Amino acid sequence: MTSDRHGRDIFHIEGEGFVGDPPGTAREAAAAIPFRFSRMGPKGRKLPRGLRVKMARAMTSGANVNGNIPSGFTYLGQFVDHDLTFDFTDVALGDDVSPADLLQGRSPTLDLDNLYGAGPLDAESARFYEDGVRLKVGTTTRSGSDLAKRGFDVPRVGTGGVRARRRANIPDRRNDENLAVAQTHAAMIRFHNRVVDRQRATVPPADRFRRARKRVVLHYQWMLRTDYLPRICDPAVVDDVFTNGRKVFEVGADPLSMPTMPVEFSVAAFRLGHSMVREAYNWNARFPSGQGSLDLLFAFSGTSGDLGGNDTLPSNWIADWRRLYRFHEIQRDDLKPPPRQFNFARRLDTVLVDPLAALPPGSFGGTDADFGTIEANLAFRNLTRATMLNLASGQQMADFMISKGVALTKLTPAQIRNGLDGASLGDLTAAERDVFVAHTPLWFYVLREAELNGGHLTGVGARIVAETFHRAMEGSRFSIIRESTFSPTLGTVLGRFTMTDLLVFAFANKENLLAPLGD
Repeated sequence: MTSDRHGRDIFHIEGEGFVGDPPGTAREAAAAIPFRFSRMGPKGRKLPRGLRVKMARAMTSGANVNGNIPSGFTYLGQFVDHDLTFDFTDVALGDDVSPADLLQGRSPTLDLDNLYGAGPLDAESARFYEDGVRLKVGTTTRSGSDLAKRGFDVPRVGTGGVRARRRANIPDRRNDENLAVAQTHAAMIRFHNRVVDRQRATVPPADRFRRARKRVVLHYQWMLRTDYLPRICDPAVVDDVFTNGRKVFEVGADPLSMPTMPVEFSVAAFRLGHSMVREAYNWNARFPSGQGSLDLLFAFSGTSGDLGGNDTLPSNWIADWRRLYRFHEIQRDDLKPPPRQFNFARRLDTVLVDPLAALPPGSFGGTDADFGTIEANLAFRNLTRATMLNLASGQQMADFMISKGVALTKLTPAQIRNGLDGASLGDLTAAERDVFVAHTPLWFYVLREAELNGGHLTGVGARIVAETFHRAMEGSRFSIIRESTFSPTLGTVLGRFTMTDLLVFAFANKENLLAPLGD
């Protein structure tokens, strides 16, 4: 079964069974899939539809504030989400695999199965590979003086009807729902292929892919642990979890057992990135100064848009990575963007940019009839999915964590009500406000925590994210948690590997590849 849907409406929660009442065929398909969700905390109460509608509109109509996190991390987070959270994709594992491999191939671990699929030996996934070792790359379409360039788009099917030709030939087509995440996926393809190319000639051919994947995955996990997580979460919480272990999620689990995915993470806390999205970007030399609108980033993708009517990405839309990440952080002052052209993510808070109030139906598996309705409002979709799952409130999760020995301070009713230049509860009736403040949806609660903490997750939100990442790394086939002596070697400094290090390595340390359209 394949789908381009961004959100999941069918969940199998350990100990509860299916939530979402799928029809027979969908239920049977889901039952055959080993991916399982779990609850980290208690069940909560449902939020009435009218209150969800009002809060969704409040969250998509406030003023947007810049944060201090480079905007590239917004879409790195989306890429990671697609690595962690299962959705129906192109990968259909073959019959000739062990149960352990079946679980590993489609489970919530940080092993890049959204990049590798089931590996080159799998009959369905073989089409993602050039030669059984390297991943296929895509070639852009010439646009005016910007020539076609190999390796700057995700690979596409290229045959069949118009829609079929432009379909991304990657394991998880959600990575082609907007241009920024698609360019991130293309960069990760480059990263893998560069690792392959750097292998010694003495590596046996039969072992080349496995060794390359292991090296890529371990460096990827290191980057997430040391660069991504400390940016979005309170670093003290991240350090506590990775040094002293987990206190609330799968505590004491066998490190070699398969993790589950807590719904508190997938449906609430890790939807943090929606708050970081900008309404417009200084994208590249052809679309500077805010001309790279979010609408256009959707349009120039193969899932939400039509690539401007082309079969592949037009060359004038290739990313300029200097505008999305701070290379001076790794002492590469030569990789500076033009003045006033760097993009910071929006602050992590309770406000989403206006375009997210009207998602393109293709981004969530909707129809044209959904356009402009409340069902196309991302905040409404998030709040509704949480209600469908009876997700715990923020207050319930705070009490649960405190009972497990986590040191945190609960938000006060005044903090939830007033925030700090975030979403206003002013349109709620007094009765609605009382309900919302006493039983705050977990997603809103963790964003309010961040809003009051300088735009970084803390308390409940930071703990959910850090512990889920820790368990996902621990249970991965290749793991920096279990392989505690690992130290990265692919960065410009031994022992350090950030996202900017990854990009410099992937693009062969060449500015004309990191920013092929120039200034």
